[in-house]
Amino acid sequence: MSFLLPFSIHLLVPEDLALMESMMTIFGKVFDEMETYTAFRPSKTYLNCLLSSDYFIALAALKDGLVVGGIAAYELQKFEQERSEIYIYDLAVAEAHRRSGIATALIQELRKIAAARGAYVIFVQADIEDAAAISLYTKLGVREEVLHFDIAVNDSDV
Repeated sequence: MSFLLPFSIHLLVPEDLALMESMMTIFGKVFDEMETYTAFRPSKTYLNCLLSSDYFIALAALKDGLVVGGIAAYELQKFEQERSEIYIYDLAVAEAHRRSGIATALIQELRKIAAARGAYVIFVQADIEDAAAISLYTKLGVREEVLHFDIAVNDSDV
């Protein structure tokens, strides 16, 4: 028996620049980083190139035509074997739409894309204090304990 979800998942393509910009606004609100996601938006040419690439995946959750969540992910080609892995860079759902299966549906759609591309794994990081994200990812995958380091590009950034 199948049923219709109250939302849809849409793979963004270059013609979806408005949806991509709406998704960035959702990320800014959810992560409380509006400046990061909205103050210095990439040009339409840059976003078009990104959405046309074979390494970037953007999925938007739409409800009544509005973006209520999304995933930004990257396919990483490996060097040690002919395979790739998918890294979930950002995943967010607007507060009013949480606990309705949107995040899980976004990841399930990403799993389909990953399988079609021949990727062998999807991985994601979660902040230790983000209990909701950790709970979601624990239901869907295997937890690994790792440390994350940011290495400055310029000595002046240290």
